[in-house]
Amino acid sequence: MSIAAIIGTVLGTAFIMEFVAWATHKYVMHGFLWVLHSDHHKKDHYGFLERNDAFFLIFAIPSMILFIIGGIKGLHTPYLWIGLGILVYGLLYFFVHEVFIHQRIKWLRNTNNAYFLAIRRAHKVHHKHLGKEHGECFGMLIVPFKYYREARQKLAEQRTH
Repeated sequence: MSIAAIIGTVLGTAFIMEFVAWATHKYVMHGFLWVLHSDHHKKDHYGFLERNDAFFLIFAIPSMILFIIGGIKGLHTPYLWIGLGILVYGLLYFFVHEVFIHQRIKWLRNTNNAYFLAIRRAHKVHHKHLGKEHGECFGMLIVPFKYYREARQKLAEQRTH
């Protein structure tokens, strides 16, 4: 594979993972694996970890398998690069969801970036539903444009006052 094909495969896979994560969140986490995801919406535990954190492993397993297959088959095959794209999305997820949105690690608390404010708002809308039904905003990096528009308006109002 050429360098351009490798970069395209990694970035394309990371992009596609947003839609995989959206579908998994809507139909699996809010479906038959609600038992693992429910403590993310309604705290019923003490301590740093949640049952929901099991999804890190669930998403990491395909990436690890693809790394192994890619190591065996060679760097000229797409396997390792697809695994790396999944890993890249996992890192984005960790920093955006766990660090920025939920503040499980106390970094990145404040922002004046409309995109990040929109992500935070959409996630709050998602969490207003404590049960597995009637959810909305299942994505993480791609959110409805209305939240971006609201964030830009809010920032503009802050600048004029």
